[in-house]
Amino acid sequence: MNSKVRWGILSTASIAREQVIPALKRAENAEVVAIASLSGHAKKAAEQFEIEYAYNSYEELLNHPEIDAVYIPLPNHLHKEWAIKAAQSKKHILCEKPAALTAADIMEIKQVCEENNVYFMEAFMYHFHPQHQRVRDLISTGAIGEVKQFRGSFSFLLDNPDENIRMNQVKGNGSLYDIACYPIHAMRNILQAEPVSVLTEAVIDDKYNVETNTVSHFQFESGVIGLIDSSFNMSFRHEYEIIGTKGRIMVPRAFRPDINNGEGLIIIENNDGRNEETLTGDIYRSEVEHLSQSIIDQTAPSLTLDNTFNNMKAIDACMKSIESGSRVSI
Repeated sequence: MNSKVRWGILSTASIAREQVIPALKRAENAEVVAIASLSGHAKKAAEQFEIEYAYNSYEELLNHPEIDAVYIPLPNHLHKEWAIKAAQSKKHILCEKPAALTAADIMEIKQVCEENNVYFMEAFMYHFHPQHQRVRDLISTGAIGEVKQFRGSFSFLLDNPDENIRMNQVKGNGSLYDIACYPIHAMRNILQAEPVSVLTEAVIDDKYNVETNTVSHFQFESGVIGLIDSSFNMSFRHEYEIIGTKGRIMVPRAFRPDINNGEGLIIIENNDGRNEETLTGDIYRSEVEHLSQSIIDQTAPSLTLDNTFNNMKAIDACMKSIESGSRVSI
């Protein structure tokens, strides 16, 4: 393995152009060598980012022998297909969230990745900001006593629904898949536990037939409760809060600290009073460097496919609860 992982990009999606390609350019152990687009934009993007190879098909990129890993920012319903094709081409994979549409899909991806000895990581970039490890440390040292509740929110005002893929009726869009997945992921990874059941209610848009708002009530075997909400028609919030017997921890810049120049904020309220801590991180760079180093060292990334499977199980249960109107076991 070279000292730098050689990356290919499947599509010229905005998140690739605005976040991930620049992050790969900043990374010390990665380089972008190819990009592909089905809409004829690959050459322009290659010129913009000084990428050597531009392709008009994803298959051409996957057949390139110099590429070690690919980034997949395609629409959600295409993730499984191209993750499997990438794995069959012996490429390691960074795939945008949600990695697939069901937990069963994740198991199919896992099987192909294992058969071809490649790593797969779901692109929850927020996870690589140091504020979240600090929160786990505070909890483990008893800063707020015994944890009783986790609350997480992600919302923004989607003002162009006719032009936004998030409102497309193709399965995998809507606020549950697009943004509720973040606080669900944070809840599981901060608490280091899996929920056992969930009751989810949703507001379904009459015109687009997708869930614009969701509220989920998770239960854990320990008795901890998780409350998660998401919305496409509320003001911008990306936060979580952990409440314990002796205090609480609030993280108001949980999922997009990059828009605050990478500065995260942790607020601790307990018997010692109120304290604030700021930590800075480059989440997209840290994400791609982490997976690149895993590939170089031949060690699995911290966000494993088992972790992805468990997150998708929770989302599956939320969707089943919306459809049935009742609490669902996970």
